[in-house]
Amino acid sequence: MNNKIILTMLAAVLLFTGCHVSYSLRNVSIPAEVKTVKITYFENKARYVNPQLSPKLTDKLTQTVAGQTRLTSTNRDDAHYQISGYISDYSVSTSAISQQSATTNRLTVAAHITFLNTLENKTDEFDVNTNLDFDANLSLQQAEASHTEEIVKNLTDQIFNHIFSNW
Repeated sequence: MNNKIILTMLAAVLLFTGCHVSYSLRNVSIPAEVKTVKITYFENKARYVNPQLSPKLTDKLTQTVAGQTRLTSTNRDDAHYQISGYISDYSVSTSAISQQSATTNRLTVAAHITFLNTLENKTDEFDVNTNLDFDANLSLQQAEASHTEEIVKNLTDQIFNHIFSNW
């Protein structure tokens, strides 16, 4: 009886793990002739500069492309796909008020992306953004400390999906 339960649980884990992997790879759409990608450092041009954001966004996008595509990363200017951009907005606003005082603040982070397909000589420019609501009793630095990874993941997912999943 215990062996049946263990085997059933093991099968369920393998099934769900397999579904996740095939889902993330199945939606990637890259022509066979595309072999290389160049991702340049995302400069921070926002009024407020979070010094961790640019390197983390650049690294996360590089890791995501390497892990979810067959493309070879390069620093050469003749890469088939070239991804560049910059942080265009990093701002805080009040998003909720109760009894005439702020209860929730919203951090908005946006990036402007330029995607060049050198094989087709086509350029696509687009913007991505994410919002993070946090308790107004927290300082911006406290919110950043606990949510920078989430912000980076959200921006990376949007960039990746726009370029590789035709979203």
